[in-house]
Amino acid sequence: MRHLITAGNPFTNEDARRETLALDQRMRSLSATERDMVRLVADPGFGRWLEQIRTVGGCAHPIYLAGRTTVRDGESGEVLRHFDTAGEPGGRLAVRCRNRRETRCGQCSRLHAGDTFHLVRSGLSGGKGTPAVVRDHPRLFVTLTAPSFGQVHHLTDEGKPCLPRRDGGICEHGRSVGCRLVHTAGDPLLGQPLCAGCYDYAGHVLWHAHAGALWNRFCDRVRRTLATSVGIAQSCLRHHVRLSFAKVAEYQQRAAVHFHAVVRLDGPIGPHEPPPSWATVVRLEAAIREAAGAAKVTAPHSPAVGEQIVRWGAELDVALIRSFGDDAPVTDDRVAAYVAKYVGKSVAEAGGSDHRLTSAAEIPYAGVNAHIRALMGMCWRLGGLRELEGLRLRAWAHTLGYRGHVLTKSRAYSTTYAALRAARADHLRGAPDEDLQDLDGGTVTDSAWRYVGSGHTPAEAEIAAGIAEDLTVLREIRRELRTEGWEYAE
Repeated sequence: MRHLITAGNPFTNEDARRETLALDQRMRSLSATERDMVRLVADPGFGRWLEQIRTVGGCAHPIYLAGRTTVRDGESGEVLRHFDTAGEPGGRLAVRCRNRRETRCGQCSRLHAGDTFHLVRSGLSGGKGTPAVVRDHPRLFVTLTAPSFGQVHHLTDEGKPCLPRRDGGICEHGRSVGCRLVHTAGDPLLGQPLCAGCYDYAGHVLWHAHAGALWNRFCDRVRRTLATSVGIAQSCLRHHVRLSFAKVAEYQQRAAVHFHAVVRLDGPIGPHEPPPSWATVVRLEAAIREAAGAAKVTAPHSPAVGEQIVRWGAELDVALIRSFGDDAPVTDDRVAAYVAKYVGKSVAEAGGSDHRLTSAAEIPYAGVNAHIRALMGMCWRLGGLRELEGLRLRAWAHTLGYRGHVLTKSRAYSTTYAALRAARADHLRGAPDEDLQDLDGGTVTDSAWRYVGSGHTPAEAEIAAGIAEDLTVLREIRRELRTEGWEYAE
């Protein structure tokens, strides 16, 4: 541009100079996002990039890959399909981040919740490779909670105070042991301890660190109790009955994890075989209640915290799952929807953070409440003790010491996330793959992919958010149409 300005006649040069200065001034007046938007829209590959972002559903943090895939006939070697990112904008292809957390990516979280719904429901009603006879097997919905680590503010029935104390007692730290306030939903005091000095932060963190092991002990205890109740050796129980389950972890307002689980009894080969006649719902419930009270894990001994025995809390809920019935509080669909709702949640729902901590210096400045900061600080302090280093508390300080998956299941419960994603990919790919499967010699796939980046620039993030919002509105319109009995073309 400068070369053109100095090379032409003086009148043209002056006009071009003024136009350039005016353009520069307009560009400087734009915000960084607006300048990025101009750059993005002016890019020749903008249309194709927009198509990619629509394909991934407006993902908030897409992963960009570069590479190629070639599908050949297994006998002749003829190329049946070839894709290369060399012709894509920037030589890369956007794919979903597949983050389950709603706070990180709403679109991928919703997709993951849908997969969870089908995973849990297929283990209750059949489908996705699970036989429908599982409806007739003993099935219970169980909620296991953490024990109390100290008094916290909580919601009560309308008009009732939080923790009434008539004696006006004071704890050793000079704080009242009661609370006469009537809290409402959204009150920042909810879940906070009445006295941080009296609260057992070390016990809270160590309970989280051993919650997974405690669940395993609980399952072993259920099997042992079932075997004992019918006079079968525990080592032989697997030849008579199999315990299947799917559980999800949820953070309560006090930032303590509790588990919701579907527990089912199958025959020895799994869901395709009914359990023996003695394996009833009543016997299963009795075994669960006994195991919840007896299961325990001993934390590694540390002079700093003393001996810690990890147990379940006193609150235990066991409900029968029914297949149908509008008046039934616990049905197949309601349980599956309940579990799917919580799979997208995280510690952020309890006021925590989804981002890992790299140093203790970050804790005082974390955008969380004082209770969460105290738990993070306890994770960091205990994680520095040699006798507790195997718990990796510092690596999981952002989740307050809990390092388990949000959803786990036994192998034979139902289908898997991988199978559900593969089925969805085959559906989106359509008929061509079915044609390839008809080849006598099969196919040979040669792929080479590498990671080249992730995330959006400010302008890209705005466009992706708009696409995600449009898709959400479209889903709501379709839901309303289905409710009203209208038919529409996909």
